[in-house]
Amino acid sequence: MSDFNQPQRQSVIGILVMFADTVQKLGRAFWPILLVAFVKAKHFSWAYFVLGVLAFIVLVAVIAYLKYRNFTFYIDESSDEFIVSEGVVNKTKTTIQLNKIQQVNIKQSLIQRLVGVYALDVDTAGSDKKEGNIKAISHDLALALKTKLLDNESSAAAKTLETTAKEAIVSKEAPILKINFISLVKVGITSNYVRSVGLILTFFFTIMDNLRNIGQEEVWENKSVQAFVSNNSIAYSILLSILVMVSVVFVINIGRTLIKFFDYTITKQKGSLLLFHGLINTQSTILKPEKVQIVKVSQNFFQKKLDVLEIKIRQAISNGKEDRNSLIEIPGCNAAERDGILKLLFKQLPQKGEMLRPNFRKLGFSIFLIIVLPLVGFYGLGSYGDASLFKYSHFAWAYGLFFVVVLAFGFRNYRLFISTDHIIKQSGAWDIENQIITREKIQAITTSQLFWHKNLNIGSLTLHTAGGNVTFHLGNYKSIQEYVNLWLYEIETSDSNWM
Repeated sequence: MSDFNQPQRQSVIGILVMFADTVQKLGRAFWPILLVAFVKAKHFSWAYFVLGVLAFIVLVAVIAYLKYRNFTFYIDESSDEFIVSEGVVNKTKTTIQLNKIQQVNIKQSLIQRLVGVYALDVDTAGSDKKEGNIKAISHDLALALKTKLLDNESSAAAKTLETTAKEAIVSKEAPILKINFISLVKVGITSNYVRSVGLILTFFFTIMDNLRNIGQEEVWENKSVQAFVSNNSIAYSILLSILVMVSVVFVINIGRTLIKFFDYTITKQKGSLLLFHGLINTQSTILKPEKVQIVKVSQNFFQKKLDVLEIKIRQAISNGKEDRNSLIEIPGCNAAERDGILKLLFKQLPQKGEMLRPNFRKLGFSIFLIIVLPLVGFYGLGSYGDASLFKYSHFAWAYGLFFVVVLAFGFRNYRLFISTDHIIKQSGAWDIENQIITREKIQAITTSQLFWHKNLNIGSLTLHTAGGNVTFHLGNYKSIQEYVNLWLYEIETSDSNWM
């Protein structure tokens, strides 16, 4: 049986992990300076280069050893606290109340896999960052510590720690859900288009900006590219650029999905769900249904035809700040698997119930803000500024038409469904998302109404939970108030424990 009552260090081999981690952090911090120094250097000396590399290795090795030496962790059972001490120059001591621990994740990066150790992250409901990050411990010790940290609700149970750890290992042999390779490929080619395009553009403009800063922007002035554009029509060049962009997006999406969610397995363990996934960096997460705050189920047109969808689960977070790293994602489910997961999380399949629709003014305001104002600015700038802008007016009309269609579909899908036990907000133009919350998880309610909406009987509603907020804009205010009164009564009289 592992004894966590005394301070203990990480695995000695973990010094290599800390070495790699230090190299990565220093590299991210100083790579622009090193790039500028390399480009502007008039003379290159191998002797200075080798000396610099050796000095860097020695410095990083010393830092890694001090990180290992000064890092200890233990559980103080007298005060029910998990205590982590760390630091190289400035020493810090982190104290975490066991009953505040929201999630404990076991991870393994590529370097950790090579040296045979695991990382363990502790996430609390009162912090917006991971606390108690242990970078190098054995798998058995990680399982035992994870069970110990999450076992404060059932400390009186008769089972020993070793038995519980064995159950965690055995449970992997009987998964209730396993996402196959084909499903991951389907998700990869039908999701995250905007994010991938954003990553590509961010990478491109970052490189351009750094080259401009060091006076090397002519690298991008490729004469063959310019000649290709000048020798072909604009339409052909644009079409080819879009084709290349779409191909790159597909490759990025499929690669990201397969690397992150490879071998995605869900097993049931002591009333909780154990999620395991990852190709290069593996991650093991325990999900307790009673701590689930918001469940988001999303699916677009292509995914519907391929019978795949995505589920995102939000537990308690800090100060309403949504941290993407704390979001639990389950990709590639089909409809039957979705229903099974929802039944496990909510003990029943959530029903949509009575529907609230938004007022048509919501669509009108969105059109005014997203379409009318930009087009007025465009034509105003062309009329009173640079008239040459009008040669791009066809792009302006295409922009307007595209967003009219998007906003119309978004308005048609924007609904709030209320049943006896659950509230479901539906939204989205392409990716239709359903946010599901249990009524007993509501912590606070906010209603708002602008003064010119009073006579129109429309207003907005925000439901506050420990996992974030769910907002419904410009619905029937009288109906909203009736539900709010009912929910406030339920909040006051409820004795449920959402933690």
